Order: sequence, then structure tokens, then C-alpha cells
Amino acid sequence: MHHYYSLTEEEIMIKEVARKFAEERVKPVRQELDEKGEFPHDLMKEIAELDLLRVFIPEEYEGLGMGIMGMSIATEEIARIDGAVAICYAANGLGATPIILYGNEEQKKKYLPRVASGEMTAAFALTEPEAGSDASNVKTRAVKDGDHYILNGNKIFITNGGEADVYVVIASTNPERGARGLSAFIVEKGTPGFSFGKKENKMGIRASTTRELVFEDCKVPAENLLGKEGFGFIITMKTFDKTRVGVAAQALGIAQGAFEEAANYAKTRVQFGKKIIEFQGIQFMLADMATQIEAARALTYTAARYVDSGAKDIGKISAMAKMYASDVAMKVTVDAVQIFGGYGYMKEYPVEKMMRDAKITQIYEGTNQIQRLVIASHIIKEAMGSE
Repeated sequence: MHHYYSLTEEEIMIKEVARKFAEERVKPVRQELDEKGEFPHDLMKEIAELDLLRVFIPEEYEGLGMGIMGMSIATEEIARIDGAVAICYAANGLGATPIILYGNEEQKKKYLPRVASGEMTAAFALTEPEAGSDASNVKTRAVKDGDHYILNGNKIFITNGGEADVYVVIASTNPERGARGLSAFIVEKGTPGFSFGKKENKMGIRASTTRELVFEDCKVPAENLLGKEGFGFIITMKTFDKTRVGVAAQALGIAQGAFEEAANYAKTRVQFGKKIIEFQGIQFMLADMATQIEAARALTYTAARYVDSGAKDIGKISAMAKMYASDVAMKVTVDAVQIFGGYGYMKEYPVEKMMRDAKITQIYEGTNQIQRLVIASHIIKEAMGSE
């Protein structure tokens, strides 16, 4: 479909590299990865060798400087085959984004080239047992102690948890100040006092590792503070404003993959002496699915371009893209299972997995209820004339 969108030659190249990798390397193992719930170490190595991790890293730190648009194109193509492998990939973008946005020169030089090369896997750690949609309710504490901060607390549901080498961790340096008392720290795997707890057994995206992080008097060098003390909430929000377009792209890819499976199945499955694609009921379902996917793609690409333009007011369009694309992914995957009928419910066919994988895109990086609040807050500001 890329002829609709003015993709650059470089973007088309990334799209083709990601597609070929997904078709040839991911497709044969996706069912097994899902059943075992195993992190795809070999595939992640190949992703690095294909330079796909360089896509979202700026050129001055050994990246390709293709921004969120580049990340989204690659994520979409991998998610078309497997939403889980796509998020193992895209979570690196999420982990690197706060460093790109708020890191000082030393921090950027130290970490970004290593994420770009695949030497280091990145992750972002915000969620806690009591801080989900309420991102300000972080209980993990960071106390300054000479040239270190001492971290204590737990993070849960962390994508790439235990697998990643570098984590951006949100902790409270001043609990009295609530959201304004949060700070962001770069914490490396292997830091004394930093360990991993429960690995979650999930409904979908099962090959993506989701794990608890445990901090017990964990000593983090003071130079690993990102931005300033009290910047944690802003860093989180500004990061999500950009990276939630990547979730939209993941959802979009899952929807595209499910639609293609359903259309292909409909032209071979015979009932009442006809291929089911000849029935108007099925044709209308496919027409709706295709239209919704194309609308989601237009919105996602528009949001990615706008985010990369350097504009400040990116929150509304990125929230719209994430919310809409994930709702489309859920609807399209449910319809794909329906078109497959009884076979759609069986593990031998990929659509039930796509349906399970789609669900999380409505939940993480801000539930779709939170996205609606974000969108509404921008509408209110615009209506009040303060923007």
C-alpha cells in the first residue's frame, strides 16, 4: 500500500527489509514462540544485524535518524507476522526515547550507539502495582546519598524486563510533591541491588518478556539521573507522546496480517458450493476491515510524520492514532476469527493468536480510556483558546 503514502526511498527500503525478515525468519517460528512464551534472542540478534535498531537512533549516535516514522514502518511490518516480536523490537525505541530527548551528551554517547548496534537492549520502567493509568502514583523511592541515589521499590509488567541491559526507571525523589517529585534514572542490568522477579504468563504477545524489576538498596550513580530531579513525569509524558505511535503501528500491523489471512482463507473455503468470498456478507466484512485498516494507517503515518516534524503539540494526534489503531486491531482480528469459523478458534491457524496479541494494544502505553482523556484535554484547551 506504500504507493498511497509519500514514503522516501529509505523508508521503502526499511519496510522491505522488515517485511522480508518477518516473512522468512519470524513466520516459521511464531506459533512455537507463542506456545513456549520464549524471548526470541536469535531473532533479536538478526534484527540488530539488519540495522533495524539503528532506525530510531539519531545519526550522530550511529543511528539512521529515521525517527518515529522509521520505527513505525519497521514495527508494522514485523507485527503483520508477529505482534510479540514486533514489541521486543519497538520496546527498544521506548527505552531509548527518554535518553534521546533528555539525556546529556555523555549519556547519549554512552548508551545510544550500543542500542543502535544491538549490543544493549533497552526498556522503560514506569508501571507498579499501584501505578498503572495513574502514572503519578509511583512508590519506588530514590534517595540521594553522596554521588549516588539509592533505589528501593518494585516495577511490574515491564516489557523486555530481565532481557534488557539498560532501563530508564521512574522513581520518586520527593514523595510530598506527587507527580512533580518523580525523577528518571538510567539503570544498568547487573547493578548491585537490582534484580528480577516474576515473569508474567500472558494472554498474548507471549514471546515478549514481561517481568517484575526489584530494587533493594540499589546504588545508581548520580550521573545516571536523566534531566533534573522532578523531571520524571514530564519525561514519561513526552516519551509516550512519541512512542505511542509505535503502539499504533504494532496494532496496525496485527490488523493487516489478520485481514490478509481472512481474505486468503475466504477465497479457498467452500460452503454451499461456493467460495465464501462470493457471499456478500463476507465481502462486506472484508470491505469494512480493509477500510478501517487504511484509515488507521493514514492516521498512524500522519501522527508519525507530525511527531518527527519537531512540533510541540503532538499529544493529541499520537493519542488518536494509538486509540484508533488499537480499536481497529481488536475489531479486525475478532472479525478474522469469525471468517475462519470453527477453524479460526484453533491454534493451527494464526488468527486466534492475532486476536490475543491485539488486545494488549488497547491497554499498554496508556489504556484507550486514558487516550480519550488526553485527546479531550487538548480539545478543552483549544476550545478555551489557550493553545
